[in-house]
Amino acid sequence: MSDNELGAYLRARREAVRPADVGLPEGSRRRTPGLRRSELATLAGVSVEYLTRLEQGRDRHPSIQVLGALGDALRMTPEERVHLRNLSKISSGAFALCPGAEQFPARTVRATVRAVLDRLEPTPAAVLNRLGEVVAGTAGFERLYGPLGLPAAGDPPSLLRYVFTDPRARVAHPDWDHVADELAAALRLEVTAGDRFAGELAAELEFAAGEAFAERMARPPAPPLVAPVLRLAHPEAGELRLAREVLEVDGGDQRLVVHLPADAATAAALDRLTGRHPGALRAVTA
Repeated sequence: MSDNELGAYLRARREAVRPADVGLPEGSRRRTPGLRRSELATLAGVSVEYLTRLEQGRDRHPSIQVLGALGDALRMTPEERVHLRNLSKISSGAFALCPGAEQFPARTVRATVRAVLDRLEPTPAAVLNRLGEVVAGTAGFERLYGPLGLPAAGDPPSLLRYVFTDPRARVAHPDWDHVADELAAALRLEVTAGDRFAGELAAELEFAAGEAFAERMARPPAPPLVAPVLRLAHPEAGELRLAREVLEVDGGDQRLVVHLPADAATAAALDRLTGRHPGALRAVTA
């Protein structure tokens, strides 16, 4: 972690773009990967001196027009553009990704949200707070994650503690590396926003999980990349392929995550696991 996440992100993105991707010759005397500062500056219509100040953190107030030009030049995806804008707001002190950074992570779930969970039964669904703690869930969620060991990861159970410190998580997630990347990137956003509770959790996990966690937190900043399908190796239901629908609750301090079958085999397995009438939970497709 650094106090210049915006500059670090810009440099990481610049070094990730090949000259050929933006119509420039590769050349044979490049000492660094990706684009040179002068090339990016030309593509974005800014001076090399200004781009240098941005990357080094000596200028923390780029305009929305400059950010847009840099996003265009670096061929950023919509998710990467949002991340760039958020880092710019944090860098300038004008905005925090977590407005309630000094508030204790919400562990109380509104009655109406609990009513939604009740209506979703027995679909696996849960409410998570900004630290990835499971603060409420359906019985279907408990049947899905209980045998995997999640309930042992604290009170309330923490997805981050589970994934990084419980050996059962590596068995349960065939794509463990991607799941770990996603969770670490999300926590890093909270730490960058000045959330002291996220910082305390990060310090705890760096000690408990060691290099597997610390290395991910030290990577160049990037938005969390959520896999379209989550694979689980379930001891009772076999391999499951799940699509996740995520809805923000209470201004983003909590989120409702609904797990849906991504194929017919998973739909049938979830029916058996949760006791739903066979065929009632249909597979969703993109």
